[in-house]
Amino acid sequence: MGFFDKFKLSRLTEGLGKTRETLREKLAVVTKGRTEIDDEFLEELENILVSADVGVETTLAIVDAITERAGTESYRSEDELNGMLMDEIGKMLMESGEEHPVEFDAPLPAKPYVILIVGVNGAGKTTSVAKLASNYEKAGKKVMIAAADTFRAAAYEQLQVWAERAGVPLIGQGQGADPASVVFDAVSAAVARNADVVLVDTAGRLHNKSHLMEELAKIMRVAKKKIPEAPHEVLLVLDGTTGQNAVQQAREFMKFVHVTGIVVTKLDGTAKGGIVLSISRELKLPVKYIGVG
Repeated sequence: MGFFDKFKLSRLTEGLGKTRETLREKLAVVTKGRTEIDDEFLEELENILVSADVGVETTLAIVDAITERAGTESYRSEDELNGMLMDEIGKMLMESGEEHPVEFDAPLPAKPYVILIVGVNGAGKTTSVAKLASNYEKAGKKVMIAAADTFRAAAYEQLQVWAERAGVPLIGQGQGADPASVVFDAVSAAVARNADVVLVDTAGRLHNKSHLMEELAKIMRVAKKKIPEAPHEVLLVLDGTTGQNAVQQAREFMKFVHVTGIVVTKLDGTAKGGIVLSISRELKLPVKYIGVG
């Protein structure tokens, strides 16, 4: 592991401090001193998981799994009990549907590889696009950004600053332009310039506004005119501080676009962390990236 990787890991560990204290440390408390699983333990476990934004459905699934294992497996200490609990949570995170490359230096299955970034207003889409672009660029990929957020005032200018910092070209037409036209121009440019990755920043939209959601479908259709398989990924950015509302947002977006993965942002604030479990289990979607800072 190089210095840059160690720095990122250190910053991530520090940024997730509050979230880690909220969930894992509380789980450690409920298992402390326990040598058996009884009704009191299960009730405490339920309360902790629900209060950590895990959600009722996922909480009950975890409790049921622990109860079933307790009937067939022996355990003699709180460490073994805690390990059983962590194992069940880990399994849920691994059962999250289709896979796409996660490491930024990993070979990509297509070139250019088109990634559409979607989400509601304020979730952190533009910042996520910037971070993804920077990481892909550092990994040696040739990256382009499509500024398809043409509704929000100064959105193009904001993304332009981020693109310059990341050292990647930005394709856009400014406020008021047709987002689908911007995406077509960007994908065409990526093909012509032999780019590896195209990151498409879209306008924030309320998940319950069907006409805005349908605009995403139009963007996808236009991208396919140039690259039939595009977009290769659709990453939904969710604000980790919104709790179970984030799961509902994801359900609505999935009605209009084929979401392939999740980016959870703001996990260094008041986010309780359990939302990651809910998304993985209930939606069968991988949480590909998390954002802090």
